[in-house]
Amino acid sequence: MGQLVKKRVAMAAGIHSKSERIDVRATMPVKQLLQEAARLAHKNVSEFLLDAGIIAANQTLADRTRFELSDEKWLAFQAALDQPVQAKPKLKKLLSNPGLLG
Repeated sequence: MGQLVKKRVAMAAGIHSKSERIDVRATMPVKQLLQEAARLAHKNVSEFLLDAGIIAANQTLADRTRFELSDEKWLAFQAALDQPVQAKPKLKKLLSNPGLLG
């Protein structure tokens, strides 16, 4: 688990007191699976689900707020950004004319 995710997990766990309830319905086999996993992790089911949920939430959010590139791809990305601006007359015309809504 990356440092950023660990930091977010710690922040999410520490900032909010456990005053809100989240109800989850599951089939008996799923409940038994979660109970077994929680037992092996030395946690109760609530702690297990909350920890897993925080990790999943942070991963989902990270996928939408940052991206990582190899050194080679990063250099290519920077080179593309450094390219001089090219005139795009059709785009200029499109943005100059009022749209359908005015």
